[in-house]
Amino acid sequence: MKHSEGKFTGAGGLELYYQCWQPDGQPRAVVVIVHGIGEHSGRYMNVVNQLVPHGYAVYSFDNRGHGRSPGQRGYLNAWAEFREDVRAFLKKVREQEPGRSVFLMGHSLGSLIVGDYVLRDPSGLKGTILSGLATEPAGAAPAYLVAIARLLSRLWPTFSMASGLEAAAISRDPAAVQAYQADPLVHDRVTARYGTEALATVEWVKTHASEMKIPVLLLHGGADRIVRPPGASASLRSCC
Repeated sequence: MKHSEGKFTGAGGLELYYQCWQPDGQPRAVVVIVHGIGEHSGRYMNVVNQLVPHGYAVYSFDNRGHGRSPGQRGYLNAWAEFREDVRAFLKKVREQEPGRSVFLMGHSLGSLIVGDYVLRDPSGLKGTILSGLATEPAGAAPAYLVAIARLLSRLWPTFSMASGLEAAAISRDPAAVQAYQADPLVHDRVTARYGTEALATVEWVKTHASEMKIPVLLLHGGADRIVRPPGASASLRSCC
């Protein structure tokens, strides 16, 4: 396995960190991973260690405000920044892997980013993998908190708060939970603007799910305590 890392230019000229893992021979295809809220590209070695020995190249980058990429933790001006970051990264990957089939995978927040992206522009992709599709988060905020968040998004968009994500709920493997909690690149911050942009994107993806034009593999834990499986199932029925 060969590992490399570098930077590419995302939306608004922001320099984002990425890394890739390649098999010793010529890759049979490429899988691009978009990670979840508060984490980073280095947290998917379980996927890397499965795919690379079977001949797949794996690429991933740290979303803005995450990991080794710059930006306020958990903040973005508009969801379009996530979308355009993905577009720029796919362009970078295609330059490095010309002619190869590319599959785009997203987990949790990443599944929402990827779902939004491929519904708008599936060109050049052979298929998509949505893991823990974040269309029905558990413990959704009551209406009054959503209203406050929308007000703050206009008046104080960078207002930061704890995400409330339960670390113990990310896995039933205690070692995986411990590694998550000990990871210095993991954070638990979200901002008012992130919250309103995410809510709007959830509704957009739900509304447009039936317009999916490329093959989809949906992966979701039946006992997921962070994102409700029925929400992912409903989205799957809409798009497939």
